[in-house]
Amino acid sequence: MKTKGRVIVNTGNGKGKTTAALGTAFRALGHNKKVCVVQFLKGQGKYGERVMAEKLENLDWYICGKGFVFVKENIEEDREVAREGFKLAKEKVESDLYDLVILDEITYLPLYDFLEVEHIVELIKNKPERLSIIVTGREADKKIVELADTVSVIEPLKHAYEQGIKAQKGIEF
Repeated sequence: MKTKGRVIVNTGNGKGKTTAALGTAFRALGHNKKVCVVQFLKGQGKYGERVMAEKLENLDWYICGKGFVFVKENIEEDREVAREGFKLAKEKVESDLYDLVILDEITYLPLYDFLEVEHIVELIKNKPERLSIIVTGREADKKIVELADTVSVIEPLKHAYEQGIKAQKGIEF
């Protein structure tokens, strides 16, 4: 019997959306599955998960961003980087080489008007049947949520940052 891949959405304003997706990636890797992570918006940097990813077989990792977009100075450049990243993500999904593809922070693309949500919807609808996809990011569009098999909304009750505690290596990055 053929396995039907899942569509999972991790959204909300709380910490842990990417972390949850990577937990699923480690489960898949543990069963000898092939995993691809495409990160949107997050720029270069020594994030712990990326350092670890370099040591693992069956895990491909692509960075498709220059860093989170907080100012609108280079918005056209950010938009172009995001669209190129989406082309790469589409190529990876359509390749049918993977068992799991994580589209990390992709929900921001329609939010920032970098890409129409319909492109993401079509990508999910046309994925290989056996492929599982995890979509992460805040404010997931309802069209993406409707396609999902599982949706988790992660909301903060309390965050260390609010108490003046800075991001810590090995916890936040």
